[in-house]
Amino acid sequence: MSDFYQTGVVATLHRLGRTNGHKIESELEAFSHQRPIALVLPALYSEFESGALHGIIQELTQANYLKQIILTLGSADAGQFSRARDYLAKLPQQVRIIWNDGPQVSGLLRMLEDNDLRIGPPGKGRACWIAYGYVLASQQSDIIALHDCDIVNYDRDLLARLVYPIANPTIDFEFCKGYYARVTDRMHGRVTRLLMTPLLRSLISVLGHIPVLVFMDSFRYPLAGEFAMKVDLARANRIPPDWGLEVGVLAEVFRNCATKRICQVDLCESYEHKHQILSPDDPEKGLLKMTVDICKNLFRTLAAEGVVLDDGTFNSLLARYMRMAEDTLRRYNADALINGLAFDRHAEEIALSAFSKGVNLARRSFLEDPLGVPLIPNWNRVIAAIPDFFSLLNAAVEADNL
Repeated sequence: MSDFYQTGVVATLHRLGRTNGHKIESELEAFSHQRPIALVLPALYSEFESGALHGIIQELTQANYLKQIILTLGSADAGQFSRARDYLAKLPQQVRIIWNDGPQVSGLLRMLEDNDLRIGPPGKGRACWIAYGYVLASQQSDIIALHDCDIVNYDRDLLARLVYPIANPTIDFEFCKGYYARVTDRMHGRVTRLLMTPLLRSLISVLGHIPVLVFMDSFRYPLAGEFAMKVDLARANRIPPDWGLEVGVLAEVFRNCATKRICQVDLCESYEHKHQILSPDDPEKGLLKMTVDICKNLFRTLAAEGVVLDDGTFNSLLARYMRMAEDTLRRYNADALINGLAFDRHAEEIALSAFSKGVNLARRSFLEDPLGVPLIPNWNRVIAAIPDFFSLLNAAVEADNL
């Protein structure tokens, strides 16, 4: 059973014992008449070859409160797109697949670049952004939820709990972030445990009380890929196209939404998905690349808030981070022991060393180019530049899905 302690500046909605998923779904069906809900699923075609996505689709067949399901598909040729479309045809909701590599959508992406709207390289961030655009263009939903397609132990109760705080008009939050325990016979979630939380607290220790840092540190799992929001936020938010998506989303929510309208919710007893390789010697893949992208986005967020980050600040930060991360590692070792979990201290130390390397690489990149890859423009900016873009996007997706 979860505790009910409220921590930080963000409201926390706990999982207190057994929950009644059927009751929540019944309420969501009633709420959805006034606040229709869209689910965005970012996926590569390779995920259709895994068991996780099959389990997710099977569960979603019973999510009757969903108005739309939009799968934003990457790395797929024409045959693979067609097979994905046929596979999703079993879903009872209105289903659309955005074929990001197809001629229709690719042409629209080139139009954006031709109009000086830089949308960055292909990636999860860009795939989610174009899906948000389609939801806005279709004008059928008031709430957008998103979760990944590699959740091995998926239960639709996760989705119901994620959207409930936004859909229920009596509590009426605007943004909801999911959190969960990632535990099997051992602890997972190394990037959150050993990088993100110690780094945020090290930054607070070095820089002092910076509201955006306090805000991010209030989230129990800031790198969780599951969140729900009202469509107005999807219209206003800018997001990064790379692995910094989750940090970028939180930074934009902090800018565009009152803190009292933001919450986090405990989604499930445990959460299991595919694990990224560490890749400690190659900053272009695995968790090391993720580390660099996350840190660069975090440093640029701070710079945009007016925080001065120079060599002296970074030297103090690196030293403070290593000390705090080592202390955090010892805490998790004790936590694992008292719960009878496996804990490979040596592997954790190797991961910590890789994360420290990633922080330093991000520091160098930031100092060389403080602006870096720009955030994807928000949809208000796109429509200001190309007033009929929503009509074009809607037509392109509908044509692909005939």
